[in-house]
Amino acid sequence: MPFVELDTSLPPERLPPGLAQTLCTAAADILGKPAERVNVTVRSGLPMVLSGSAEPCAQLVVSSIGVVGTAEQNQRHSARFFDVLTAQLGLGPERIVIRFYPLEPWQIGKNRTVMTFL
Repeated sequence: MPFVELDTSLPPERLPPGLAQTLCTAAADILGKPAERVNVTVRSGLPMVLSGSAEPCAQLVVSSIGVVGTAEQNQRHSARFFDVLTAQLGLGPERIVIRFYPLEPWQIGKNRTVMTFL
């Protein structure tokens, strides 16, 4: 059950229509998870500073069970997420940062229990 959270200083009108759905589809493909399990949040127009600069920027947080736990996995994921983000947001790769967080099944609640028991 991946969680993908995009924060950006770009104003909402500069984001392409359907960006959340595009990220959902891309994350499912990149992480090898079904799209119906991917959760996406997009927050825009945020006051942000990246690498000391307030120029337009974005940060993506990707959390998931089992697919973001190694440097090798995340190197592959990073390249593919950067391709999507630079194309969708019109930002250079130097204005985007990605954080990966591995999750354990007991850390995600769903249907009144945790994923461990589903």
